[in-house]
Amino acid sequence: MEPRESWAALAAGGVAGVCVDLILFPLDTVKTRLQSPQGFRKAGGFRGIYAGVPSTAIGSFPNAAAFFVTYEYVKSVLPCGSASYLSPVTHMVAASFGEVVACLIRVPSEVIKQRAQVSPSSSTFRILSQTLYHEGIQGLYRGYKSTVLREIPFSLVQFPIWESLKDLWSWKQGHVVDSWQSAVCGAFAGGFAAAVTTPLDVAKTRIMLAKAGSTNASGNVLAALGGIWRTQGLTGLFAGLVPRVAAISLGGCIFLGTYEKTRQLLL
Repeated sequence: MEPRESWAALAAGGVAGVCVDLILFPLDTVKTRLQSPQGFRKAGGFRGIYAGVPSTAIGSFPNAAAFFVTYEYVKSVLPCGSASYLSPVTHMVAASFGEVVACLIRVPSEVIKQRAQVSPSSSTFRILSQTLYHEGIQGLYRGYKSTVLREIPFSLVQFPIWESLKDLWSWKQGHVVDSWQSAVCGAFAGGFAAAVTTPLDVAKTRIMLAKAGSTNASGNVLAALGGIWRTQGLTGLFAGLVPRVAAISLGGCIFLGTYEKTRQLLL
């Protein structure tokens, strides 16, 4: 990948990440509170709907930029050739690598954000200080494994669908899709991927919000899923499904549409 393409992917990914995270932050807060162990009302209800937004504002640009730079780079180095059936595999592998790298930035930001979302009376800085004091740097990476285990299946579903829908639409109309068409494809792909990976998202939320020393704080995803199933059943595993699907459908539309448009303008 040429340096110009790398910079375009970095800038476009960063701009797209900031746009979607800040616009859809209230929906994300509602989803987190629905998934929290203390329940929606005790976690804050509809109060302080922007609690934790500073953490998101700081982490969005580097997180999304890291993902797309890695995604585009891995796509460019993987042998694809003329075999169209290899394209989904290329997109899956590239997206998986992108998520592993991006989560190094995303997880600390998300830990602080989610703890602030369920404690709207505490400031983001206070929660960061308390986390570092009680758990150290390791506390900021609580849930890294569960986040990666959520994001990789999500990307394995979302990105091949997004790329395939764009290819199909381009073939139907005889030219490359416009940015708004890419956004529509992104909305559908993101919503579908969000629905099927909701249990993993619930497990990740429980792990990040768990008290230090508790069972969930160990980061065992299967144990977290088992605990949710035993206490709340299927309803608990799919807690926050509606706001998650709504947020990621809108987010996929804004995120992938903004990425395509910004990248086109920069190249």
